[in-house]
Parts: sequence; C-alpha cells; structure tokens
Amino acid sequence: MLRTVITIFNKLHIPFYGIVYRYVLNTVERGRYLMLQSLIFDMDGTLFQTDKILELSLDDTFNHLRTLNQWNTSIPVDKYREIMGVPLPKVWEALLPTHSGEIRKYTNDYFLKSLVENIKKGKGALYPNVKEVFSYLKENNCSIYIASNGLKEYLEAIVDHYDLDKWVTETFSIQQIQTLDKGDLVKTIIKKYDVKHAAVVGDRLSDINAARDNGLMAVGCNFDFAQEAELAQADVVIDDLMELKRIVSNINSSLSV
Repeated sequence: MLRTVITIFNKLHIPFYGIVYRYVLNTVERGRYLMLQSLIFDMDGTLFQTDKILELSLDDTFNHLRTLNQWNTSIPVDKYREIMGVPLPKVWEALLPTHSGEIRKYTNDYFLKSLVENIKKGKGALYPNVKEVFSYLKENNCSIYIASNGLKEYLEAIVDHYDLDKWVTETFSIQQIQTLDKGDLVKTIIKKYDVKHAAVVGDRLSDINAARDNGLMAVGCNFDFAQEAELAQADVVIDDLMELKRIVSNINSSLSV
C-alpha cells in the first residue's frame, strides 16, 4: 500500500501539501477507489469574473438608494470585495447594518435585477479556459456541478448566457438549503448524485471548508477575490483553471495503474 502511495506522489508534479498525502494514504489503506469522478465548482470568482459587473451593479443599487434617501455616503465596493462569497443576506447585514430588514430585502432584489441585466448585456465574462476545461472533464467522464452562495436567478442567468449546461449536470444555489452553509449545499449534491470521489474548486474559505466538511479535496483558486490566508488551507492552489486538466490527469492516471 505504501509503495502505491509513494508512486502516486512521485508522478504528481503539482504542489500538493501534507493534508493531501494523509487523504491519499488513508484512502488507499481503506481500499477505496480514489479517482476523481466529479468536480464541484464555486461560481463567483471561480468560473465567473464577478468583478466585471460587481461595481456596475453596486453603483446602480446604491445610487438608487440615494434617491430614496436611504444612503448618503460612498459606495462600499471594497467592503463587498472583502466579504465576497458569503450569502447575499449576510452581505446586506454587513453593508447595511443599521437598515431595516425590509430595506435590505428591497436592496437585495434591486441588486439581483441589476446583476442579471448586466449579465444578459454581456458585461460580465467567464474566467479564461472555463469551457475548455469543462470539455476536457466531460470527455474524461468527470461530472461537473456548481455550488454557489449566489441566488438561483443570478446563477441561471450566467449558465444560460454562456451555455454552461452543455457540461454542468446541475447548478445548486444556497437558496436551496435553510442553513446557508456551503458545506451543507455540497452535501446535498453528494447525496443526490451519490458522489464518491470529488474535489471542490473555489476561491474562498467557504469553498475550502465545504470540501473538508465532506471529506473532499479542496482546490483553491488564486483569482480576483482570493485571500492568501484562506488559500493556505486548501490542498492545492491553482492560478489558472487549465491546471485542473493536469491535476485530474495525474491523479487518475496514477491511480489507474
């Protein structure tokens, strides 16, 4: 068993850390088949360059609040960037701490409408190589899911605009669960599709924790909203989605021998 593990790590020319070694070792010792069969992707800051429409939609939303005499200071773009990745109800608690729940809900609805409009106008963009990587994964019998803290209408707008449903089995929104916990959302995917061996791919700590909570590999994306301290907790960190091809290929080819 140990020789098998050593062979695997000799073939992996990627910066795996100790936690992955322990994961592989424990899996091999239990006699489980460890090939990556599924990848679960975050959306914002991982597949979709939210940054391209974030400021546009925030400007639109907070300028609208000004007309309602509900905002009289600068637009909190930087604050939003800091908390990017948390569910929107928590976003508005942070950005509008003294406002009523009614105003927060109104703001959320207006912001969502602005985001969707900007997506449909083509003002957003996928990160480089998303479609190429998705094609590779499907060709290699690796199922693809999306698990996002974004709202369902927003996610559907992205999937529809970029035709991602060609590759994505299903997109899951945090709206689908009561706890608003991404770990529970990933667990929903695992149960529905009987996922055995998978990785969660995302840019924030919520993605990394979702992987850990479900015994999956955590792939951190060093993209726009990523934070170094959070990425340090991932099993492997990538700077480009194309690196996933090498990761999946190396793991699966090593474990098929």
